[in-house]
Amino acid sequence: LLKNLGYRVETACDGVSAYEMLKDAEPGKYALVLMDIQMPGMNGYETAQAIRRLENEALSRVPIVALSSDAMEGDREKSLRAGMNEHFTKPIDIEALQELIDRILEEGGQA
Repeated sequence: LLKNLGYRVETACDGVSAYEMLKDAEPGKYALVLMDIQMPGMNGYETAQAIRRLENEALSRVPIVALSSDAMEGDREKSLRAGMNEHFTKPIDIEALQELIDRILEEGGQA
């Protein structure tokens, strides 16, 4: 869906792979991370926390949006405490997700 909207997309199959992709990236390669909460290896919370601990500040500060079917009270706060910038619930409303992505990229000067 995101590719159809013109975004360049790379995917990781689990939290460890997502962390490795970002850790080894050149600063600026990734403008935003959409992080599923339920992943094998490291879950989304653990992966976000590991990313936030990276020594390279340009990589550790990349915006992270939690994607989760968890919509209970407190789930958004849990994502924010883990270091994510936003919490977006599934099923995905692509227009709302696009608005969120655009807002985050504009705030970061990457629109």
